[in-house]
Amino acid sequence: MTYNLRSFSVAGDGDELLQQVVDRRDLANWQLAGFPNTDQAVLLGLVCAYSVIIGFFWRWAFLKPFKLITVFLHEFGHASAAVCTGGKVLGMEVNDDEGGVTKTQGGSMWCILPAGYLGSALFGMFFIIMSAEANTVQVAAALLCLALFVVLFIANNWTLRGLCIFFVLLIAACWAVEVSTNFRALQFVVLFIGVMNSLFSIYDCYDDLIARHVNTSDAAKFAELTNTSARCWGVVWAIISCFFFVVGVYVALVIES
Repeated sequence: MTYNLRSFSVAGDGDELLQQVVDRRDLANWQLAGFPNTDQAVLLGLVCAYSVIIGFFWRWAFLKPFKLITVFLHEFGHASAAVCTGGKVLGMEVNDDEGGVTKTQGGSMWCILPAGYLGSALFGMFFIIMSAEANTVQVAAALLCLALFVVLFIANNWTLRGLCIFFVLLIAACWAVEVSTNFRALQFVVLFIGVMNSLFSIYDCYDDLIARHVNTSDAAKFAELTNTSARCWGVVWAIISCFFFVVGVYVALVIES
């Protein structure tokens, strides 16, 4: 994408507008200008630190709520695909054993089945990108709260209801801290949710779809629908999930440039 600077003719603030256009040319061309600057180094360091924490403390209890929110977004991906393809959502569950169920009626199974793992990876990419700026992170947090609030009315168990309430309160508290102080609590939490979703999606694709065969998995059902191999779809979805993760980090770094 390029800009023709000669096409601008603005009185008064014209020079400032042109300078803003020039400053954003690297962003428009997806270039990492001045890499690594301080903001980029902090973002990349946080992504790496979060990845190490998630991997090392994977089975520790304090990560449980964040693992369950990734299950929620996995199921929300199914629900969103059902609604977008003309179906409706009858109910949703997130269980304490990190499993989940979304009951739908109608819609396209070609979209609904892949939308769990790929939806989780896509949400992860979205949250990583949106965490790069103070304004955009508030938009991401508001959308997540809206999704949690809506799901409260279709939740079929108290684990999911409690999860929705917990994260709405957590996000509200982080938002209040960020507004009243200089501590970027909301950005840290949204970025962590993004990294968690990205890594969880990749791990789930490997553990549930590649390393072992689960007859009730999304990939197994999709394999039946397409007359192909469940492991094949596990590999494809894992590659796409890795791609979303890399793109999310790269775009966030571009925004920070």
